Amino acid sequence: MELVTLQDVSKTYAGPDGGVLALRDISLSIWSGEFMAIVGPSGSGKSSLLHILGGMMTPTTGRVVIGNVEVFRLSQDALADFRRNHLGFVFQQHHLIPYLTALENVLLPLAVDRNHSNGRSRADRALAALERVGLRQRAHHLPDQLSGGEQGRVAIARAIVNDPHLILADEPTGSLDSATGGAILEVFAELNRQGHTIVVVTHSPRTAEIAQRVITMQDGAIHSERGNP
Repeated sequence: MELVTLQDVSKTYAGPDGGVLALRDISLSIWSGEFMAIVGPSGSGKSSLLHILGGMMTPTTGRVVIGNVEVFRLSQDALADFRRNHLGFVFQQHHLIPYLTALENVLLPLAVDRNHSNGRSRADRALAALERVGLRQRAHHLPDQLSGGEQGRVAIARAIVNDPHLILADEPTGSLDSATGGAILEVFAELNRQGHTIVVVTHSPRTAEIAQRVITMQDGAIHSERGNP
């Protein structure tokens, strides 16, 4: 089933010498349950595409539909609700709050969850998310008491605590050594086996190898795509 549709999406940034075209006429479908990697050189448009997929950046032209919702026709409040309830984000720098425990960091997306207002329910869901990434036993540790790989897994737990339709990750292993990065990739692979749709922007050949489909960006456009066996 088609989960995401991008139709003729372009993005132009204002610059001192005129507009800078970051994305040009991107049309793309992402299927439910798919694991997709987006690769390409710096400046090719990978992160701009991911930010548009995540509703964090408005395209200059084109349509983005996720789960039958035309994302950029939503009001700002409705778009914020949509991102919180249907999308999960993982970034290279993790963005954990240093004075909150792993559990408290994972709880953050649930703080304004109108559908699960009971505090005990929220804590149970956050602990379950930590357990899914193999980190329940570190729930009450602060970020500086965790390794880089453990911090990455906390960030993934925070991304999945709302059971999102789509997980978006921007260079999630970029700051990690190969062994730790491999462990993070295995977490993503397991989440995909459990049915999550995942899109990862990466420079890592290893990440591209485990994805089911690899999109190569160049000069703001899709240069090629291939499937992995």
